[in-house]
This record gives sequence, C-alpha cells and structure tokens, in this order.
Amino acid sequence: MEGAPMSDIVANHLRHVYSVTRAGSAEPVGVASRIVRSWTRCIDDYGLDPASQGEPHLVSGDELTDRQTRLSDLLGFARTEMASLYQQIAGSGYAIVLTDSDGVVLNYFGDPSFTGVASSSGLLLGSVWTEQAQGTNGMGTCLAERQPVVIHHAEHFLARNIGLTCSAAPIFDHDGTLIAVLDASGESQLRQQHTLALVNMSAQMIENRIFLKRFNDHFILRFHSRPEFVGTLGEGAVAFSDSGAVLAANRSALFQLGYPGPREVVDRNVGELFNETLQSLIGLASRNAIQQPGPIFEARRGGRFYATTRLPAGENRVTVPVTGTRPHRRPAAPPVASARTPLDALDFGDPVMTENIRRAKRVLDKDIPVVLYGETGSGKEMFAKALHRSGNRADKSFVALNCASIPESLIESELFGYKAGAFTGAARDGRRGKIFLANGGTLFLDEIGDMPVQLQARLLRVLEEREVLPLGGDEPVKVDVRLISATHCDLPAKIAAGEFRRDLFYRLQGLAFTLPPLRERADRRELIRHVLAEESGDDARIEIDAAALDLLDHYGWPGNVRELRHVLRTVVALRDGPAITPDDLPDAVRSSAPARLPIGERTPSEVLSPLESAERDALVRELDCHHWNITIVARRLKMSRNTLYRKMQRLNIRDPNKKILH
Repeated sequence: MEGAPMSDIVANHLRHVYSVTRAGSAEPVGVASRIVRSWTRCIDDYGLDPASQGEPHLVSGDELTDRQTRLSDLLGFARTEMASLYQQIAGSGYAIVLTDSDGVVLNYFGDPSFTGVASSSGLLLGSVWTEQAQGTNGMGTCLAERQPVVIHHAEHFLARNIGLTCSAAPIFDHDGTLIAVLDASGESQLRQQHTLALVNMSAQMIENRIFLKRFNDHFILRFHSRPEFVGTLGEGAVAFSDSGAVLAANRSALFQLGYPGPREVVDRNVGELFNETLQSLIGLASRNAIQQPGPIFEARRGGRFYATTRLPAGENRVTVPVTGTRPHRRPAAPPVASARTPLDALDFGDPVMTENIRRAKRVLDKDIPVVLYGETGSGKEMFAKALHRSGNRADKSFVALNCASIPESLIESELFGYKAGAFTGAARDGRRGKIFLANGGTLFLDEIGDMPVQLQARLLRVLEEREVLPLGGDEPVKVDVRLISATHCDLPAKIAAGEFRRDLFYRLQGLAFTLPPLRERADRRELIRHVLAEESGDDARIEIDAAALDLLDHYGWPGNVRELRHVLRTVVALRDGPAITPDDLPDAVRSSAPARLPIGERTPSEVLSPLESAERDALVRELDCHHWNITIVARRLKMSRNTLYRKMQRLNIRDPNKKILH
C-alpha cells in the first residue's frame, strides 16, 4: 500500500476488518484467531471505529507517579532487563515499553530513529494502551489474551497504528496475577518472532527476580533437570516456610512439575512435591556457597532434578538436625567488602561501560553464556578476558578462537580437534581442539557471526550435550566450558537472511553486552591516559600536553581502542622529548581538527559542522528551558540520561553551573 493516499489505506483497512468480523462461523483466511477475537471485542464490546483518529488518552502526572510508586520494585527489576533488551535490538528502530495491568506506560526506552513515530502514535509515558483505548495492539491484546503476542501492521485494529509491529509478553506475580506487560514496538516490515522470543525471555527474567525478592525472607528451592541451568532463566523456584508449607512457585516450577497453576501446590508440604525430607531439602543450602546443585527426585513421576536451597535473608548457614523439623541456624558471618576485580579495572567513567561491568559482575560464577556486541577493536576480547579472570575459573584456561580469521576448511578441526589420520595432512598424533583445551575454563569465540552455517549445528550439539567428538573419533569427550561469544554483526539480521541458526542464537545469548565504540565513550581522555601509561612500559611516566590530548580526544578512532593502542605505542617509541606534543602525533590525528587553535581553546562553533551547531543550539535551548535538569530533558527527548550525556559531550555542551561535565 506504499504510495497510496491515506484515505485509501484507511478504507481498505476498514473493509478488511469488517469483512473478517462479519464472516460468521466461516474461518477467515490468513487472519489468526486471536486477531479475530480482538477485532470482535473492539467492535462489539468497546464500540471502536477502525478509522478513529482520536487523541491517545494520557493519565495525569500525579497518577503516573502514583502508579510508578506502587510498582517501584517491578520498575527497578524491569529497568535492567529493558536496558539489556534495548541493547540487543538497538539500532533496529524499536522502543522497549513497560505497562502496568491497566495498560498505562510506566517506562520507555526509545531508539532515536523511532522516537518521532512513537510520539505521533501516542507511545508516551502515561499513555493508555489497552484494547479499549487503542484497539488491537501488542500491549492491550497481551493483557486481554494473557499470553505473548505479535501484532503486525494491519493486524492492529486502528488504521493509525498499522505501521507498527509490536511484540509483547505478560509478567505475572507469584499467584498468577498479571501485573505488567513488556513490549518491543517498531516499524519493522517483517513479523519479528525472534524479537518476541527475546521479549518473553526478559519478561520471565523479571518475574523470577520479583519472585526471589518477594520471598526473600523464606526458603527457596531452585531446581532444573539440568544442573547448569539452576540459577538461570529456566530454573524452577518453590518458596516454602520453616515447617515445609509451600508458599508459592514460579511458572517454570509449575511447568516442570506438571501442575496447571499455583493453587495446586500452595499450602502443600514441599515433601509432597519431591521425594525428599524437609531436612534434606533445607540441607541443600550448604551447596549454595560452591554453586553445586544436588540431585532430588519429583514425587509424582520420579523425575530427577538438580537443586539448591536459598536461605532466608540474613541467614548464611544451616545445620540440619538428624531428627525434628526445625533446623538450628548459626549467626550470619559479618559481610565482607567486595574485592576489586579485573572487570573493575576496565571502568574509567563511561556510564555504558560502568553498567556493563555492574551486570557482568552479577553473573561471574553463573553458567550463563555471554555475547559481546561491538565494532571491531572496541575491546571485546579484553572484556571477555576480564570476565574470565574475575570469576571462579580464573585459574583455568582462557582459549580464544577468531571464527573470521581461520579458513573455513580448517575451522572445524581447530574447534573440535581431530584424531590421528583423520584426514590427509593431519598431525601424526592428532590434535586437541579449542573446546577441549578450554575444558574447565572459558572458550571465547570471536566473530561468531562469521562461523560457517554447517558448523553451527555441531557447536549447538556440543553446548547442549556438553561433550565433543573430534574429527575421525568415535568416542565423545565430556567437557565443561564457559562460553563467551563476540560479534560486530547484527545476528538477528543474519538469522533472517538464513546465515545464522536461530536455535544457536538463543543458546548463545544468555546475557548480551554492547561495548560502545571509542568515539562515543564519555571516558576517552581517561582511557587515553591509561593506555599511554601501559604503553610507556618501564619508562618513567610519559606526560602528554593539553593540545596533544585534545587532538587525540577529538579524533574519530575508526579502529577504536585497538587503533588507540597502536598509535600510542608508536608515539611513545618515536617521541622527541619527555612529553608528547601535537608534533609527535600521526598526520591523520593532527588533521582531524582545525590546526589554528588547540581544541580546548576553540569555541563550539569552530569545532562543529553547521548541522552539529544547529543541533547544539536546539539542545542548549531545551536544557535552559528546564534549568539543566538532565532527567527531565532526557525524558522529553525520549532518550536515556547516558545517551544525553554523550550527546552533550560530543556537542561540547557544559552546564554553566559546573566546571566539568561528568
């Protein structure tokens, strides 16, 4: 319908909606049953008109604040998951939205390329996105159907919304009450099933975190049929009291145990769910310190699970008596200050990197695969090594393989190894592959997006079965590796193009981090000084004068941190004096800014292009209008505070009430 007048688009949409809803008992062709149900509700129950152009309904500021306050715990947990989800699909023209059970938008992360469309569609903080208010849409229909949904283009009831694609998943409380909806909305021309999968995973992660917080003062049995999945998204969780009474169970627990809902397990004794005594279930808490789930068996069908028990808050040890039902608890040990880790050494003040490091430290010793996204040279391998060295595998091997640098004909033998005589030219004694060499430690697969498709199935099998079969071998070898992958590619786009397996993508992406390119980092000057100190080696500390530092800070760094390190290494070797000056820098760096004045001495208009100057003027006016309140301005511009800070630094905008912008 591109190029057709809007009246034609609306008229065609009206005819389609009414022809489907008036079809009677006939099954509409090409329209999902949930869409038919929703359209019928919109017409019969809500009296909506598909051609309606009414203004979206917004609650008052006071009401929005009240709703956010009531769900403050949920918002706190959701903010991290929304940021992670936004990082995974950033640049795809999406907004990540959280609504409460009444469809009121409580939080919003918007891609800059989608902000204008979102505003015109009424996708704003405080806006109401129930079916009654907006017709068939991702958030409203998810609330009505109580299940994950994709509402794509013309599946929307209102014609004004048919340019959107919405993927939404419900968030339930422990008692089955629907408390919120997580949604990713954009203008994609394709139906985004992979986006729905990511949204649903994030919604379940939020549910689990709410569950653990809600029952923080009780015992929680955490279990899964695979020991490595305990502590991950898929784990089951059952909260129970000192006497063994079941207080609640999360959705995964109900699914794994075969119960249709929470009512079937609440108030039972936990010993009725598992063939274990209360003492033995509480005794699993002693394994938590070493992250070693123990085997337990389900009562009804005898299925085997692996589990740990989390103690109530404030209790860190339990001595289980031989008889009796109530354990004796030892006093909790005093808290120990957290030590600085190699990950902390990567934090120079950039807010995105600081958040990445904070999240990474929370999963250090969890068996959760990690994917690092970022441009070439942005420090993905450095981040992976720091993650490895900060965890409990630090004394084991860190084995890296660049999937893009090895010929396709050799990558299979490099990854899986081979037996003697496996192929012509093979080493006489065979060779152990990278996966085997990483056993007990960490395997880092750089540029995973360039792995040949035929090898992706073998890698997936290794990850699922935790064993590797060398080329020419007939006996698989058990392996225990933590996997960290990295890529500069858009993996969802590769999936759509048939160049990357969808099932491997979901297996790799337990937690995703996006490393910002050097040109966008707010800590460039601190990072330049740090790399310079490293490259100085045994020499006395080499100084850098202000003009040279300004030039390095202004340079675009297409090769990112890798290029910075190479430049400084060369500068240190070739410098003429004890301090680095502009004359010591390469021509490319010196020519990146006007030569008449050092950057620090020039006015913003001399540094910026005409387009950037106009953008700067507009942003300064907005900041002045709101008395330089960063939170308010970021909300009005539909961007995060971190993004606004980076934009201000790029445009050389400084708060007049402060000397330096942090």
